[in-house]
Amino acid sequence: QVQLVESGGGLVQPGGSLRLSCAASGRTFSNYAMGWFRQAPGKEREFVAAISRSGGSTYYADSVKGRFTISRDNAKNTVYLQMNSLKPEDTAVYYCAAVSGSYYYISPKLYDYWGQGTQVTVSS
Repeated sequence: QVQLVESGGGLVQPGGSLRLSCAASGRTFSNYAMGWFRQAPGKEREFVAAISRSGGSTYYADSVKGRFTISRDNAKNTVYLQMNSLKPEDTAVYYCAAVSGSYYYISPKLYDYWGQGTQVTVSS
């Protein structure tokens, strides 16, 4: 079992920044590729970004490319999502997820463990 706890969400004005954190416990963190997803009211959960076990490979949704950065610190068992130039359409509950093995995925169905989510609201 892997337990994931997100933090760092909140209310921010358009153009602002937030950094989300996801702290993992329970199993060897470096054995898992990690992903960030988000879900807005009335919409399906969508892929945001993912990172390989070592952190050497990352992948982003087109909607956040150039604005968001995913990173991880395996010594701290934590994955981060730095979000810059935020837009109102970024408003959603953000979830981190873990999948065992070397590869990350776009589909949320392929992830093994999920956090409880943290709300991000972008509004003036």
